[in-house]
Amino acid sequence: MAATETTQIPLGFRAPDFTLPDAVSGREMSLNELKGEHATVVMFICNHCPFVKHINAELVRLANDYIPKGISFIAINSNDVENYPEDSPENMKIYAERLGYPFPYLFDETQDVARAYHAACTPDLSIFDKDLLCVYRGQLDSSRPGNAMLNDGRDIRAALDSILAGEPVSDAQTPSLGCNIKWRT
Repeated sequence: MAATETTQIPLGFRAPDFTLPDAVSGREMSLNELKGEHATVVMFICNHCPFVKHINAELVRLANDYIPKGISFIAINSNDVENYPEDSPENMKIYAERLGYPFPYLFDETQDVARAYHAACTPDLSIFDKDLLCVYRGQLDSSRPGNAMLNDGRDIRAALDSILAGEPVSDAQTPSLGCNIKWRT
C-alpha cells in the first residue's frame, strides 16, 4: 500500500460526465441522473483499502444526514480487479449491502472516470455545487487508521453546510490521504 494524497488541482473545474454500472443494482447510472439538487459528492473508494474501511461508517452517516437535504453521494471504485479481486463488482455488491451504503457504488472498469477526475487515492473526495463545479477536494476529516483523531466527517460536513447556507466553501482544504488507486498496467 502506497499512501497517496489527493491530487490538488484548481477548484472550479466541471465534473466530467460518466455512465457506469452500479454494482448493487446492475443498472447503468449517469452523473446527470445522480447529481444532487444542491451539491454532489463524488467519492473514489474501494473495498480493501484500510483508509476507506476506517471511514466507511462515517460515509454512511454523512450520506444519511445530507441526502434528505438535496446532496447526492456517488461512490466509484476504479481499482484493477484482476490484481485486487476483493474490489470486484461482485464483492462491491456484497460490501455495499453489508455496510448499508445509501448511495450507488459504481464500477469504473476502464479507469477512465478516475483519470478524468484526477483521482489518485482511496478515499479521494470531491464536492461539486449545483452547477457541477468543484468547490471542495480534500479529506473527510483528520482521522486516519491508527491516529486518535475523531472520525466525524468534520471537513466535508463544513463544506456541505456552507453550500446549504448559500455561503462560499472555505479555500482551506486538506488533501485526503489513502491507498493509491490500483492502476492496470
